[in-house]
Amino acid sequence: MKERKTLVIIVHPDMAHSVINKRWVEELQKYPDTFTMHQLYERYPDEQIDVLAEQQLIEQHDTIIFQFPFYWFSSPPLLKKWLDEVLTHGWAYGSKSGYKVAGKKISLAVSVGGDENEYRDGEKYRYTLNELLRPFELTFDYIKADYKSFFAYYGLEFNAAEEWIANSVPLYLQHIRAL
Repeated sequence: MKERKTLVIIVHPDMAHSVINKRWVEELQKYPDTFTMHQLYERYPDEQIDVLAEQQLIEQHDTIIFQFPFYWFSSPPLLKKWLDEVLTHGWAYGSKSGYKVAGKKISLAVSVGGDENEYRDGEKYRYTLNELLRPFELTFDYIKADYKSFFAYYGLEFNAAEEWIANSVPLYLQHIRAL
C-alpha cells in the first residue's frame, strides 16, 4: 500500500517577506513525494475559499500540518476563516456528518517572535504557547481528529539570523516525520 503524502497548509499573509516560513516551505518542496504544499494566501488572494475543493484535499490526506506565524497570540486571519468555512456541520461534525476529519493526524507548526521563556506564568506573555494554542486543540478534538503536539520555533523577532533559521529546519522535519 502506498504511503499517503502529508498535507502542509501554509498560512502566511506575506510569504515574500517571510524569513522562517519561507525557509520551511523551500525545504519541504525538496520532498514532493512526501508533502503536498498548499499555501492559502497564494491560493485565495481574495480570501474566497473554495470549500468543496478544500474538503476534498483534506479527505485525500491522513496527516495535516497547519504552518503559520504566531502573532497577536493567534493565527493569521485566513486560517480562522478557513476553519469556519471548511469544517462544516454535516462534513466535519454533526450526527450525520461521517466526521470526515476523524482520525486524521493534525499538528501545528508555528513560528514565534518571542523567546520561549517569555511564554510562561509570571513572564512577559503570562501563558504558555500550549495554553494559547488550546482553541486549535479543542477544534480538532471536536471534529474527532487525532491532534498531535505542535512544533514551535521561538525567538525570531530579535534573532532572524540565517544560522538560527537553518537550525529550525531539521527540527521541523523531525517533528513532521515523528507524526
